[in-house]
Amino acid sequence: MKNLNRFLEQTILNPLTTDQDIDRMVSEAKKYQFRGVCVSPFWVKKTKRELMDTDIQVVTVVGFPLGFQMTETKVFETEQAIKNGADEIDVVWSLTSFKSGMNWPKIELAKLSQVCHDQEKLLKVIIETAYLEEKEIIQACEICSDAGVDFVKTSTGLGPEGARIDHVRLMRKTLPSQVGIKASGGIKTLAQTLDLIKAGADIIGTSSGVAIMEENALHP
Repeated sequence: MKNLNRFLEQTILNPLTTDQDIDRMVSEAKKYQFRGVCVSPFWVKKTKRELMDTDIQVVTVVGFPLGFQMTETKVFETEQAIKNGADEIDVVWSLTSFKSGMNWPKIELAKLSQVCHDQEKLLKVIIETAYLEEKEIIQACEICSDAGVDFVKTSTGLGPEGARIDHVRLMRKTLPSQVGIKASGGIKTLAQTLDLIKAGADIIGTSSGVAIMEENALHP
């Protein structure tokens, strides 16, 4: 697929990540011109410094991986990440309050959207589809859209399952055109990547970006 690299966000969220791992990821991102790289908040400043003169987006996570943090904590995390150089924020929403039927998720996401948009940054919301029934995925997408987020993301990659084609297709059917979809979690092959893009994903979050690009080069 032509321009496949512009769909890919190379992800490295391993707790054992070292500075050498970050250096390698940055080098690979430059070589393949990935859309972005997703790193833990600790590595944002270094990653941004290394990618300063490129159009590769620096992405980091907030409320990761369970979304349990209070809104004030997520706001602080977001502000600090942006200060350190993050271009985009992937926040884990409050699944626990959503499951409790509260209005909290919409209020929280609206606050985070404002923080990001005031700084001209993008907000993606991880709804963790593995824990949701279809009707809940629809409701989650509607909440995210109403709160003004930029993308809805399938998974942290740490749940019982990752991105599914049927879930992405349902999300695309539900979300308005101005809200994108990031598919992530368990995406390791070219076939998975292409199927998810066909289903409606605008971004593919993966730790296998290099392997996917190499596979793509064999099937132009």
